[in-house]
Amino acid sequence: MAPKPSNESECMVVPAAAIGIAVPNKFDTIKTNEKADEEFRIYDANESPERVVEHYRDMRKYHTVDFYRKMEEKYNFTNGKYRRLMTIEEAFAELENYVDASDPDLDLPNLLHLLQTAEGLRRAGHPEWMQLTGLLHDMGKIMFLWGNGKDGQDGYNPKGKQWALGGDTFVVGCEIPDDAVVFPEFNKLNPDMSNPKYNTKYGMYEPHCGLDSLCFAWGHDEYMYRMLVANETTIPQAGLDMIRYHSAYPLHDKGAYRHLLKPEDEARIEWVQLFNRFDLYTKDGSNDLRTSIKDLLPYYRNLLEKFNLGGKLKW
Repeated sequence: MAPKPSNESECMVVPAAAIGIAVPNKFDTIKTNEKADEEFRIYDANESPERVVEHYRDMRKYHTVDFYRKMEEKYNFTNGKYRRLMTIEEAFAELENYVDASDPDLDLPNLLHLLQTAEGLRRAGHPEWMQLTGLLHDMGKIMFLWGNGKDGQDGYNPKGKQWALGGDTFVVGCEIPDDAVVFPEFNKLNPDMSNPKYNTKYGMYEPHCGLDSLCFAWGHDEYMYRMLVANETTIPQAGLDMIRYHSAYPLHDKGAYRHLLKPEDEARIEWVQLFNRFDLYTKDGSNDLRTSIKDLLPYYRNLLEKFNLGGKLKW
Protein backbone atom coordinates (compact mmCIF):
# COMPACT_ATOMS: atom_id res chain seq x y z
CA MET A 1 0.00 0.00 0.00
CA ALA A 2 1.09 3.56 -0.64
CA PRO A 3 2.79 5.03 2.44
CA LYS A 4 1.46 8.40 3.55
CA PRO A 5 3.76 11.42 3.76
CA SER A 6 4.76 12.08 7.34
CA ASN A 7 2.24 14.85 8.02
CA GLU A 8 -0.58 13.69 5.78
CA SER A 9 -2.72 12.81 8.79
CA GLU A 10 -2.93 16.53 9.54
CA CYS A 11 -4.72 17.16 6.21
CA MET A 12 -8.37 16.45 6.88
CA VAL A 13 -11.12 16.35 4.27
CA VAL A 14 -12.89 19.72 4.36
CA PRO A 15 -16.68 19.45 3.89
CA ALA A 16 -18.11 21.45 1.00
CA ALA A 17 -20.14 23.61 3.37
CA ALA A 18 -16.99 24.65 5.20
CA ILE A 19 -15.38 25.74 1.94
CA GLY A 20 -18.45 27.72 0.95
CA ILE A 21 -19.10 26.08 -2.41
CA ALA A 22 -21.30 23.23 -3.56
CA VAL A 23 -20.05 20.67 -6.06
CA PRO A 24 -22.32 20.96 -9.15
CA ASN A 25 -24.47 17.94 -9.91
CA LYS A 26 -23.88 18.18 -13.66
CA PHE A 27 -20.30 18.82 -14.64
CA ASP A 28 -21.13 18.97 -18.35
CA THR A 29 -22.81 22.33 -17.77
CA ILE A 30 -19.39 23.83 -17.03
CA LYS A 31 -17.78 25.12 -20.21
CA THR A 32 -14.67 27.27 -20.27
CA ASN A 33 -14.21 27.55 -24.03
CA GLU A 34 -16.12 26.99 -27.25
CA LYS A 35 -14.70 23.61 -28.27
CA ALA A 36 -17.02 20.62 -28.03
CA ASP A 37 -16.22 17.96 -25.43
CA GLU A 38 -15.62 15.35 -28.13
CA GLU A 39 -12.83 17.49 -29.58
CA PHE A 40 -10.72 16.81 -26.49
CA ARG A 41 -8.85 13.67 -25.41
CA ILE A 42 -8.81 11.88 -28.75
CA TYR A 43 -6.75 8.77 -28.06
CA ASP A 44 -6.72 6.50 -31.06
CA ALA A 45 -3.77 4.70 -32.60
CA ASN A 46 -4.88 5.92 -36.04
CA GLU A 47 -5.68 9.52 -35.09
CA SER A 48 -3.45 10.47 -32.18
CA PRO A 49 0.03 11.88 -32.82
CA GLU A 50 2.68 9.18 -32.79
CA ARG A 51 4.38 10.85 -29.81
CA VAL A 52 1.18 10.34 -27.79
CA VAL A 53 0.79 6.69 -28.81
CA GLU A 54 4.43 5.99 -27.96
CA HIS A 55 4.05 7.79 -24.63
CA TYR A 56 1.16 5.59 -23.53
CA ARG A 57 2.85 2.44 -24.80
CA ASP A 58 5.80 3.29 -22.56
CA MET A 59 3.58 4.18 -19.61
CA ARG A 60 1.86 0.83 -19.73
CA LYS A 61 5.15 -1.01 -20.22
CA TYR A 62 7.23 0.58 -17.48
CA HIS A 63 4.88 1.66 -14.68
CA THR A 64 5.12 -1.16 -12.17
CA VAL A 65 5.09 -1.55 -8.40
CA ASP A 66 8.89 -1.70 -8.39
CA PHE A 67 9.15 1.53 -10.40
CA TYR A 68 6.73 3.29 -8.04
CA ARG A 69 8.87 2.31 -5.07
CA LYS A 70 12.01 3.44 -6.87
CA MET A 71 10.52 6.89 -7.53
CA GLU A 72 9.11 7.12 -4.02
CA GLU A 73 12.61 6.70 -2.67
CA LYS A 74 14.20 9.05 -5.20
CA TYR A 75 11.73 11.85 -4.45
CA ASN A 76 11.61 11.28 -0.71
CA PHE A 77 10.68 14.27 1.48
CA THR A 78 10.86 12.50 4.84
CA ASN A 79 13.30 13.63 7.52
CA GLY A 80 13.78 16.98 5.81
CA LYS A 81 15.03 15.56 2.49
CA TYR A 82 14.70 17.56 -0.71
CA ARG A 83 16.55 18.10 -4.01
CA ARG A 84 16.58 21.90 -4.34
CA LEU A 85 15.26 25.02 -2.66
CA MET A 86 13.29 27.20 -5.09
CA THR A 87 10.45 29.67 -5.06
CA ILE A 88 7.36 28.88 -7.11
CA GLU A 89 8.36 31.58 -9.59
CA GLU A 90 11.82 30.06 -9.97
CA ALA A 91 10.15 26.73 -10.68
CA PHE A 92 7.92 28.45 -13.26
CA ALA A 93 11.08 29.67 -15.00
CA GLU A 94 12.40 26.11 -15.16
CA LEU A 95 9.11 24.90 -16.67
CA GLU A 96 8.85 27.72 -19.18
CA ASN A 97 9.92 25.69 -22.18
CA TYR A 98 8.53 22.31 -21.13
CA VAL A 99 5.75 20.93 -23.38
CA ASP A 100 3.82 17.81 -22.35
CA ALA A 101 4.50 14.98 -24.80
CA SER A 102 1.41 13.07 -23.62
CA ASP A 103 -1.18 15.79 -24.26
CA PRO A 104 -2.96 15.72 -27.65
CA ASP A 105 -4.86 18.93 -26.87
CA LEU A 106 -2.18 21.53 -26.23
CA ASP A 107 1.22 22.48 -27.60
CA LEU A 108 1.64 25.59 -25.46
CA PRO A 109 4.18 25.65 -22.61
CA ASN A 110 2.87 24.24 -19.33
CA LEU A 111 3.03 27.60 -17.54
CA LEU A 112 0.40 28.95 -19.91
CA HIS A 113 -1.86 25.96 -19.32
CA LEU A 114 -1.51 26.50 -15.55
CA LEU A 115 -2.55 30.12 -15.95
CA GLN A 116 -5.42 29.14 -18.24
CA THR A 117 -6.72 26.75 -15.58
CA ALA A 118 -6.28 29.18 -12.70
CA GLU A 119 -7.89 32.06 -14.57
CA GLY A 120 -10.77 29.84 -15.68
CA LEU A 121 -11.47 28.99 -12.03
CA ARG A 122 -11.10 32.63 -11.05
CA ARG A 123 -13.54 33.84 -13.71
CA ALA A 124 -16.04 31.20 -12.59
CA GLY A 125 -15.94 32.60 -9.06
CA HIS A 126 -14.34 29.62 -7.35
CA PRO A 127 -12.46 30.24 -4.09
CA GLU A 128 -8.86 31.35 -3.89
CA TRP A 129 -7.54 27.97 -2.76
CA MET A 130 -9.00 26.38 -5.90
CA GLN A 131 -7.54 29.08 -8.14
CA LEU A 132 -4.13 28.42 -6.61
CA THR A 133 -4.64 24.68 -7.08
CA GLY A 134 -5.20 25.38 -10.77
CA LEU A 135 -1.95 27.31 -10.95
CA LEU A 136 0.06 24.56 -9.25
CA HIS A 137 -1.53 21.32 -10.40
CA ASP A 138 0.97 20.40 -13.15
CA MET A 139 4.10 21.81 -11.53
CA GLY A 140 5.22 18.34 -10.47
CA LYS A 141 6.65 17.99 -13.96
CA ILE A 142 9.60 19.88 -12.46
CA MET A 143 10.90 16.36 -11.77
CA PHE A 144 12.52 16.54 -15.20
CA LEU A 145 15.30 18.58 -13.51
CA TRP A 146 16.44 15.43 -11.70
CA GLY A 147 15.19 12.82 -14.16
CA ASN A 148 16.43 11.12 -17.30
CA GLY A 149 15.07 9.32 -20.34
CA LYS A 150 15.59 5.89 -18.79
CA ASP A 151 13.14 6.78 -16.04
CA GLY A 152 10.76 8.57 -18.40
CA GLN A 153 11.57 12.04 -17.08
CA ASP A 154 13.48 13.75 -19.89
CA GLY A 155 12.12 17.26 -20.28
CA TYR A 156 15.17 18.74 -21.97
CA ASN A 157 14.94 16.88 -25.26
CA PRO A 158 11.89 17.87 -27.36
CA LYS A 159 11.49 14.19 -28.20
CA GLY A 160 12.55 12.93 -24.78
CA LYS A 161 10.79 10.15 -22.89
CA GLN A 162 8.25 11.63 -20.45
CA TRP A 163 6.18 8.59 -19.46
CA ALA A 164 6.82 9.22 -15.74
CA LEU A 165 6.02 12.93 -15.90
CA GLY A 166 2.54 13.14 -17.46
CA GLY A 167 -0.33 11.14 -18.88
CA ASP A 168 -3.37 9.31 -17.52
CA THR A 169 -2.46 7.36 -14.41
CA PHE A 170 -3.73 3.93 -13.34
CA VAL A 171 -3.36 1.93 -10.16
CA VAL A 172 -0.26 -0.26 -10.08
CA GLY A 173 -0.32 -3.49 -8.11
CA CYS A 174 -3.64 -4.77 -9.44
CA GLU A 175 -5.33 -5.60 -12.74
CA ILE A 176 -5.32 -2.73 -15.26
CA PRO A 177 -8.95 -2.28 -16.37
CA ASP A 178 -9.28 -2.64 -20.15
CA ASP A 179 -12.53 -0.66 -20.18
CA ALA A 180 -11.15 2.34 -18.30
CA VAL A 181 -7.75 3.18 -19.81
CA VAL A 182 -6.76 4.66 -23.15
CA PHE A 183 -4.95 2.27 -25.48
CA PRO A 184 -5.95 -0.88 -23.53
CA GLU A 185 -4.11 -2.95 -26.12
CA PHE A 186 -0.90 -1.95 -24.33
CA ASN A 187 -1.94 -3.45 -20.97
CA LYS A 188 -0.38 -6.80 -21.85
CA LEU A 189 3.03 -5.10 -22.05
CA ASN A 190 3.06 -4.43 -18.32
CA PRO A 191 5.32 -6.93 -16.49
CA ASP A 192 3.10 -6.89 -13.38
CA MET A 193 0.25 -8.27 -15.46
CA SER A 194 2.21 -11.54 -15.65
CA ASN A 195 2.67 -11.62 -11.88
CA PRO A 196 -0.14 -13.42 -9.99
CA LYS A 197 0.55 -11.17 -7.01
CA TYR A 198 -0.53 -8.12 -8.98
CA ASN A 199 -2.65 -9.19 -11.98
CA THR A 200 -5.94 -9.85 -10.19
CA LYS A 201 -8.91 -7.62 -9.45
CA TYR A 202 -7.59 -6.74 -5.98
CA GLY A 203 -3.89 -7.48 -6.48
CA MET A 204 -1.89 -6.29 -3.48
CA TYR A 205 -4.83 -4.34 -2.01
CA GLU A 206 -7.61 -5.18 0.44
CA PRO A 207 -11.24 -4.64 -0.58
CA HIS A 208 -12.32 -1.04 0.12
CA CYS A 209 -8.90 -0.15 1.51
CA GLY A 210 -9.48 3.48 0.49
CA LEU A 211 -8.23 5.99 -2.03
CA ASP A 212 -5.09 6.96 -0.12
CA SER A 213 -3.94 3.34 0.06
CA LEU A 214 -3.70 3.06 -3.72
CA CYS A 215 -0.44 3.52 -5.64
CA PHE A 216 -1.13 5.30 -8.91
CA ALA A 217 1.44 5.26 -11.71
CA TRP A 218 4.13 7.68 -10.55
CA GLY A 219 4.01 11.08 -12.16
CA HIS A 220 3.73 14.80 -11.55
CA ASP A 221 0.52 14.41 -9.55
CA GLU A 222 1.98 12.28 -6.75
CA TYR A 223 5.22 14.23 -6.63
CA MET A 224 3.49 17.64 -6.38
CA TYR A 225 1.07 16.39 -3.73
CA ARG A 226 3.95 15.20 -1.60
CA MET A 227 5.90 18.38 -2.21
CA LEU A 228 3.00 20.54 -1.01
CA VAL A 229 2.45 18.42 2.08
CA ALA A 230 6.18 18.54 2.88
CA ASN A 231 6.07 22.35 2.67
CA GLU A 232 3.02 22.46 4.96
CA THR A 233 0.68 24.29 2.63
CA THR A 234 -2.70 25.31 3.99
CA ILE A 235 -4.52 24.43 0.75
CA PRO A 236 -7.46 22.27 1.99
CA GLN A 237 -7.67 18.54 1.38
CA ALA A 238 -10.05 19.01 -1.56
CA GLY A 239 -7.34 20.99 -3.36
CA LEU A 240 -4.66 18.44 -2.52
CA ASP A 241 -6.92 15.70 -3.90
CA MET A 242 -7.35 17.68 -7.13
CA ILE A 243 -3.58 17.78 -7.52
CA ARG A 244 -2.96 14.15 -6.51
CA TYR A 245 -5.68 12.51 -8.60
CA HIS A 246 -6.43 14.82 -11.54
CA SER A 247 -4.60 12.53 -14.01
CA ALA A 248 -6.36 9.41 -12.71
CA TYR A 249 -8.93 9.36 -15.53
CA PRO A 250 -9.79 5.66 -15.05
CA LEU A 251 -10.87 6.64 -11.53
CA HIS A 252 -12.67 9.96 -11.88
CA ASP A 253 -13.85 9.70 -15.50
CA LYS A 254 -14.53 5.99 -16.06
CA GLY A 255 -15.54 4.94 -12.53
CA ALA A 256 -12.88 2.25 -12.12
CA TYR A 257 -11.55 0.91 -8.80
CA ARG A 258 -14.82 1.31 -6.86
CA HIS A 259 -14.15 -2.08 -5.25
CA LEU A 260 -11.07 -0.53 -3.64
CA LEU A 261 -12.67 2.71 -2.39
CA LYS A 262 -14.27 3.65 0.89
CA PRO A 263 -17.75 5.27 0.79
CA GLU A 264 -16.33 8.64 1.83
CA ASP A 265 -13.98 8.64 -1.15
CA GLU A 266 -16.86 9.37 -3.53
CA ALA A 267 -17.25 12.95 -2.29
CA ARG A 268 -13.52 13.51 -2.73
CA ILE A 269 -13.69 12.28 -6.33
CA GLU A 270 -16.47 14.78 -7.04
CA TRP A 271 -14.06 17.62 -6.26
CA VAL A 272 -11.55 16.13 -8.70
CA GLN A 273 -14.29 15.89 -11.35
CA LEU A 274 -15.16 19.55 -10.84
CA PHE A 275 -11.53 20.57 -11.17
CA ASN A 276 -11.18 18.43 -14.29
CA ARG A 277 -13.66 20.63 -16.17
CA PHE A 278 -11.25 23.53 -15.83
CA ASP A 279 -8.04 21.53 -16.26
CA LEU A 280 -9.20 19.97 -19.51
CA TYR A 281 -11.58 22.47 -21.08
CA THR A 282 -9.44 25.58 -20.70
CA LYS A 283 -6.84 24.02 -23.02
CA ASP A 284 -7.11 26.25 -26.04
CA GLY A 285 -4.37 27.64 -28.24
CA SER A 286 -6.42 30.79 -28.81
CA ASN A 287 -6.53 31.37 -25.04
CA ASP A 288 -2.87 32.43 -24.96
CA LEU A 289 -2.06 34.45 -21.84
CA ARG A 290 1.61 35.16 -22.63
CA THR A 291 1.05 38.90 -22.80
CA SER A 292 -0.81 38.85 -19.48
CA ILE A 293 1.71 36.99 -17.34
CA LYS A 294 3.30 40.07 -15.76
CA ASP A 295 -0.12 41.48 -14.92
CA LEU A 296 -1.37 38.21 -13.41
CA LEU A 297 1.62 37.22 -11.28
CA PRO A 298 1.10 39.78 -8.45
CA TYR A 299 -2.35 38.34 -7.78
CA TYR A 300 -0.99 34.80 -7.54
CA ARG A 301 2.00 35.87 -5.44
CA ASN A 302 -0.50 37.01 -2.85
CA LEU A 303 -2.27 33.64 -2.96
CA LEU A 304 1.03 31.80 -2.54
CA GLU A 305 1.75 33.78 0.63
CA LYS A 306 -1.79 33.25 1.87
CA PHE A 307 -1.52 29.47 1.59
CA ASN A 308 1.97 29.22 3.07
CA LEU A 309 3.84 28.78 -0.20
CA GLY A 310 5.81 32.01 -0.34
CA GLY A 311 9.60 32.13 -0.38
CA LYS A 312 11.99 29.23 -0.92
CA LEU A 313 10.35 25.82 -0.87
CA LYS A 314 11.64 22.26 -0.74
CA TRP A 315 11.47 20.48 -4.10
